[in-house]
Amino acid sequence: MNGWVRSGPDVVEVDGTAEGLRVIDYACVEALRSGAELVLAASYGAHSTFSRMRPSDLPKPPGELADAWLRVAVGHVRHRYGYGLQLEAVSKEGARARVLAEVARHARMLIIGRTPKRGPQRLLAAQTNLNLAARVGCPVLVVPLSWRPSAVDRKVAVGVDGSPLSTEAMEFAFRAAADREGDLIVVRAGLPPDHAWNDDDVEHSWISRADQTISEAVAAWTSEFPQVRVTRFLSSRPAAEAILHESEDVGLIVVGAHGSVPAPDPVARRCVAAMTCPVAIVPHHLIAAEREQLLVHRRADVMTPMY
Repeated sequence: MNGWVRSGPDVVEVDGTAEGLRVIDYACVEALRSGAELVLAASYGAHSTFSRMRPSDLPKPPGELADAWLRVAVGHVRHRYGYGLQLEAVSKEGARARVLAEVARHARMLIIGRTPKRGPQRLLAAQTNLNLAARVGCPVLVVPLSWRPSAVDRKVAVGVDGSPLSTEAMEFAFRAAADREGDLIVVRAGLPPDHAWNDDDVEHSWISRADQTISEAVAAWTSEFPQVRVTRFLSSRPAAEAILHESEDVGLIVVGAHGSVPAPDPVARRCVAAMTCPVAIVPHHLIAAEREQLLVHRRADVMTPMY
């Protein structure tokens, strides 16, 4: 069993907005559920801008502004959740990705808000979150700014495809479901496009292989988390579409993503962009055999996706 899990703090980004306080609420619930310390992190640039139309209305220096955001966030947490939550606040100068990666270097997870975007900008923002997950190295939870606690928060769904890419995602999903005392839905989707459902032999063969893929994926964790009820969901839809369908009735979607490998993640990207519920991006960490395979590809001067 390839277990990989961190036991550090939960880090949540603070951006100074009222909507961002909902993301902080989500992070507080996660931290209280797991007993982890919560770190509030704010990044800021070296310089600020102000309007020349109102030269007397000068803004605060960026560092002071970030500290003010953190004070509001700390006050919000203490008011709503009391002093039972171990809390730390950190502000750092620098680019957002660099600061968050530095603060979350040993974190259990990083929690950020999903900025509302439309069209191609939504996919671009999703790719930025995937890049952040690869850089940080820990799971990154992307929370819609409209998030509210609900009964479906106890349900977790995870997509599997039979590749190593979903190894850590499956572990994270089981632990998340156990922490929530909830259920886990394992999704296997994507009937090969050159096959048709009107062929009974093809249908039976695909279902058998898909079911076997799920069995192999969950086998390592069912004994460790016997309290988690697992539901298998097989779909002929494309993977992202099938997972998107499940997101309507669950509180968390878990997707695996490439860690240090510079390869595209179209399914993960679309999931992060389109989901209406929180999404956990869990980076896959290469084992020795996979790292050696990557070196072979590089020696041949050919970079191709491994999955």
